[in-house]
Amino acid sequence: MSQSAPKQRPATVTPGPRIHSSSFLRRFMKQWDVQLMVIPGVILVFIFSYLPMYGVITGFMDYNLFTGSRIWENPWVGFKHFEAFFNAPEFERLIRNTLVISLLKFFIGFPAPILLALMLNEVRHMFFKRTVQTLTYLPHFLSWVIVAGLTMSMLSTENGSVNMLLKSVGLINEPINFLGMKEYFWSILISANVWKEIGFNSIVFMAAIAGIDPALYEAADIDGASKFKQIFNITLPSIMPVVIIFMILAIGNLVNAGFEDILLLATNPVLRPVSDVIDTYVYRVGLGTHRYSYAVAIGLFKAIVSVTLLTIANYMARRSGNSLW
Repeated sequence: MSQSAPKQRPATVTPGPRIHSSSFLRRFMKQWDVQLMVIPGVILVFIFSYLPMYGVITGFMDYNLFTGSRIWENPWVGFKHFEAFFNAPEFERLIRNTLVISLLKFFIGFPAPILLALMLNEVRHMFFKRTVQTLTYLPHFLSWVIVAGLTMSMLSTENGSVNMLLKSVGLINEPINFLGMKEYFWSILISANVWKEIGFNSIVFMAAIAGIDPALYEAADIDGASKFKQIFNITLPSIMPVVIIFMILAIGNLVNAGFEDILLLATNPVLRPVSDVIDTYVYRVGLGTHRYSYAVAIGLFKAIVSVTLLTIANYMARRSGNSLW
C-alpha cells in the first residue's frame, strides 16, 4: 500500500516594511476642511511676520529711505549701529527701566489673573460671578488711549477723584501731581496694566479650572479638607501645566516692557528717567529722527535676547514635563 507524499505547507511571506505612498496633496485633500481654516492664518503670519524679516539686513547698513535706492544698494557698516546703541549714554537707563517695568509686570501682573480665577471659582452665586467676570473683561477691549485718559482724569490735580478722596479723608492738604512725580509712575503704570488685562487673562485659567474632575473636590470634602487646602492640593497642581506654558511666554517677553501704555502715560518729560524703555527710545530716536538702521539694530538686539530667554525658560520647564517644545 503506497503512502501519499506529505503535503507541503505554503511558504509564509514575511511582510516587508510598509511604504507610505500617500503624498502631501493626498493628505491635504483628506483633511481639506481643516486645512482651509488654517491657510488664512498661515498666509497672514507669512506676510506680516516672515516677509518683513528681509528688512533686518538694514541694521547692518546705513539705510536711507529717501534716496530711493534699493536695500542692497546701501553701504554696509557691519555692527556700527549695535556699537552705537551699546555706547549710548542712555543705554544703562534704558536697560534698567525695561527690566524693572517688565519684572514688575511679571511678578504682579502674571499671578493676578490666576488669583482672580481662583477666587471666582469659589463663588457660588452665579449672577454675582458673571457680573464680576463681565466687569473685569471689559477693560481689555478699551484702547490704551481711553485707559490713559481715564487714568489722567482720575489723577488730575483739578477735580481728580483720587485727590478729592485723599483730601476728603484728611490725608493731604494740597492736590498731588501723581503723573508729574517719578516715584509714583511705576505704581500707576502697573496698576493700569493689571486693571486692563486681569479679567481677560483669567479666561484661560478659568477654563483650566473648569476641566478639573469634581470628584477630586468631593473626596477632599469627605476627608475634611478646607477650601485653602483644596486650592493648594487640587486646583493649583491641576492647572500648573497651563501656568507653566504662560510663564514661559511671559519670560520670553521680559524685554518688552510696553509701548502704548508708557508712551501715553509718560507725557511729562520729567518722567523720562523712569519711563524711557527700549521701545519708546526706538520710537523717539530711531524713527523720530529717521535713523532706521539704528532702530532695526535695536529691534534685532531685543529679538535675540527674547529668543534666548524663551529657550532658557523652555529648557528649565522641560524638567517638569511641560514645555512649548
